[in-house]
Amino acid sequence: MKISYNKIIMDNTVGSLTQLQRSLIIGSVLGDGHIRIMPGRKDAFLEVNHSIKAKEYVDWKYFVLKNICNSEPKERETNEGRHAYRFFTKQDKEITEIYNLFYRDGKKIIPKELEINPIVLAVWLMDDGSKSNGGVYLNTQQFSMLDQRRLLHKLREIGLRARLNRDKKYYRIRFLKESIPKLIEIVQPHIIPSMMYKIEL
Repeated sequence: MKISYNKIIMDNTVGSLTQLQRSLIIGSVLGDGHIRIMPGRKDAFLEVNHSIKAKEYVDWKYFVLKNICNSEPKERETNEGRHAYRFFTKQDKEITEIYNLFYRDGKKIIPKELEINPIVLAVWLMDDGSKSNGGVYLNTQQFSMLDQRRLLHKLREIGLRARLNRDKKYYRIRFLKESIPKLIEIVQPHIIPSMMYKIEL
């Protein structure tokens, strides 16, 4: 499969993550991705795990991270009978640095140092974005109220206004209607074709 991603220059020093790779990892951690450190190991790795319906998306992530992976994505059947598609990166010291920012006692948090750039936001939206009745949401229910308020502040820093929206007993982020055009303008160049439905209102 040929994937083009011409909007980003993947410049980096030898042996380090590119800006695109680092942004993809951070966007994934904000969404469905998980970083882990195995017992007795020094460095962490990223697990990318989505439904088989998101195969093109997983393949794109693998394409970007391929040089820090040992094997290609594989399909697997979960205990619930669903079909997932996933891969793992190698253990990497820079992924460990991201782990130390985003995890406390094994649980995801939002660090004060978080910087949201267009790629981070696009990956986050492709992972955890949804739309309903003309609204665009980020499903941030996994984060504490304090962390979700921090995310609202980080979004305001890049000119996007949003508020917390109650979803049953939890809360998620809903972009204000007047911010949706700017949101789309920011992320559209970085959304892969199979995920465009998330911003097509």
